[in-house]
Parts: sequence; C-alpha cells; structure tokens
Amino acid sequence: MTASNLVKLKPGDTIGILGGGQLGRMLVLAAARLGLRCQVFSPDPDSPAFDVVQNATCAEYADVEALELFANDVDVVTYEFENVPAATAMVLAARRPVLPAQKILETTQDRLIEKDFVSKLGIGTADYADVSSVATLHAAIERIGLPAVIKTRRFGYDGKGQAIIRAGDDLEQVWQDLGTKSAILEAFVPFEREISVIAARSASGEVECFDVTENEHRDHILKISRAPAAIPDELATQARAIAEKIAAALDYVGVLAVEMFVVTGTDTPTVLVNEIAPRVHNSGHWTLDGASISQFEQHIRAIAGWPLGKPVRHGDVTMTNLIGDDILSYEQWLTVPGATVHLYGKGTPRPGRKMGHVTEVTPARKL
Repeated sequence: MTASNLVKLKPGDTIGILGGGQLGRMLVLAAARLGLRCQVFSPDPDSPAFDVVQNATCAEYADVEALELFANDVDVVTYEFENVPAATAMVLAARRPVLPAQKILETTQDRLIEKDFVSKLGIGTADYADVSSVATLHAAIERIGLPAVIKTRRFGYDGKGQAIIRAGDDLEQVWQDLGTKSAILEAFVPFEREISVIAARSASGEVECFDVTENEHRDHILKISRAPAAIPDELATQARAIAEKIAAALDYVGVLAVEMFVVTGTDTPTVLVNEIAPRVHNSGHWTLDGASISQFEQHIRAIAGWPLGKPVRHGDVTMTNLIGDDILSYEQWLTVPGATVHLYGKGTPRPGRKMGHVTEVTPARKL
C-alpha cells in the first residue's frame, strides 16, 4: 500500500502547499470551504496566497530546516507549480505524503522525458528530437523540417524558454539566445485550435474530467478560455480519453491539465498532446463559477482522500485573464451581467503578469 492510499484527511486537518501564487491562493480558499486548513511554503514574501492563510512559511526551497518544520505542521503536501526542486520534494516525501507523487515531477519537469512518456502510451504528439548543441540542432532540423519550435527541456512557461525557427534563421544565434545545453525541437503544428482537458484522479483510480476547454493565447500567454470547446463530440471524447489514460499511467492523485492541438486537414480531425501540467491550471479557472465543482475543490478532495465530485457545467462559460495593465480596468467588469471578477492581490502590474481573471457564464436555455 502506497502513501497516497493511506491519506484520509478529516475536517480540521492541514494541507501544505508549495508555492504562493494565485493557484495556491485559490486552493486555500477551496480547502477552507471544506473545513480543511492550509499552510503555504514560498520564498516570496509578497506571495498572494499568504493573504488567505493563518500560517505561512517564507523560506527558500533549499532550506531543509524550514522544510522539516513545515512538514511537521501538515498532514499532506501538494504544490501549485511543477518546477518544485527535486531535493525539496525528497525532503518532504520522507516525512509526509506528497501528492501528486515526486516521480511524476521527474516526468513532467523535462519536456523530452514527458514527450517520450506520452509517445510510449501510443498518444500522438508533434515530431520531436533531443537537441544538445548546434550540430544536433542542424541534424534535428534536417529530420523534422522548418518551421519548428525549440524549447528548453526544463523551466519554461508562458512562452519563456522557447523560440520559433524559420528558414534562413541563424542557428548559432538561436542556440546562443536559448541559453541552455538541453533542449527539444518540435515540429510546428498547423493546428486549428488549442484545447485542454482538466482531469482529476483519486488514489482509488476514480477519474472525473471537466468539459473540454478551448484556449486562445496572446503573446504566448493564455488570454481567453471557453467551455465547452467548439469541437465535435467524438473529438471531445477522444481528448478526455487521452487525459484519463495519462492520469492512469502516472498513477496520478490530484488535478492535472493536458494541453492539446486540434489538427485538421485529413478526413477525420484528431488531437495531439502538447504538454502536461501536473497541477491545477489557468485554463480551468472557468470551473470556479461555471461548474458545480471547481478544479481547486476537486484537487483538494483528491489529495484528501475524499470522493471526487461530478462536474456539471452551468452554461456556456468564458474566462478572460487580466494581464498586466488589464487589471486597471477591473471596475468595468463589475457591472457585466453574469460576470464574476477574481483579483489575485498582487502588487504592481507588469507586462505578462497575470493579475486576475473574469468568468462570464451564460446559462443554458431550458426548452
């Protein structure tokens, strides 16, 4: 029996959350509704999640003494971002259950390992190749072709650590600008639309998926999510099945997001997996107001050893991220019928910084 099978929290128990961003903040609020306490561990003294917890630890992830004290105060540990240092996860896992498990981080923190994992499951992805030098970049392009996307294998998000390579580009400069010795080259996918599936899995293997979400990015940052995605039912079923297969293969406990491309041009549209996010996800924010249970509550239930909820969407839902100076016009949203404003309590707006989001729900018409 694994540690995850043994977790069974009761109201009043404490969940430890690594990371103090907006995802951590929303996890704390979801746990509070269920009578569960949270303690947040983050090195950033301005973490927005600190505002909504009674107990917080502000220390570096390499501070073993702080981690040990943190572990003593909680019953289970989870995280709001996937780039938790391996050593941090190891220190905590020796003392408390860490969910999702540390081994999952080892798969999803490295884009090449993740792509290999997905491919071995027989799930489609863009063509890809390992790149470790200019010479191997030339060889990868020779095989995959251009345009292509080069990405650092680790620590990339919101478009950071990646670049599109087109014919005529200076490959020496591209490699130098990327600033890494470990990269992956992916074939450029001429997708029709981007979608994601938010799935929750319990320790017993129960899986619940939210409706497939359609995502629109601007400057590589998610701007708008719409649920349900404008895709055929058969394709939505395929996308959910892929997410369930990935969750089962990882023996996952908690909520994860699987980002996918919808590809047309053949007789039958299909989906290709782009990335896995082993955590609650920006494209699932619509569930806070647009479904009978949010992705955040679903995650808390899963790691607490509680039954998962059956998500029921309340209508057509649009989630709009407030990025940078968008936050300055938050008041205009307060008078929009069906809109709910979520502000993250962050400080000064910066370009590309997610400051909040707005959910708009159009109830389904009753016939």
